[in-house]
Amino acid sequence: MENTLIDKTFRDSDGKIVLGQMPNPPLILWIVASLLTLVFTTGKVSTVLYFLANGALFTWAWMELFQGVNYFRRALGLAVLIGMIAYKIQ
Repeated sequence: MENTLIDKTFRDSDGKIVLGQMPNPPLILWIVASLLTLVFTTGKVSTVLYFLANGALFTWAWMELFQGVNYFRRALGLAVLIGMIAYKIQ
């Protein structure tokens, strides 16, 4: 198989097209913590869940940026990091 830009963008090392994967632990933690912030809307628990969710999402994005299986996944990690920073500084 040729190693074209399209292949590097969407294929993993096994040659399979990868756009989405099973969630890894940081992404699962972000989902759970984000859902729990809908239940606990005030107080210390809410604050802890907020920081936990943001930390988990940052960790997931950082891992995708530097360890993603293809360029698409790495770009997705970069987009999430930029989005998080833009949201925080607005």
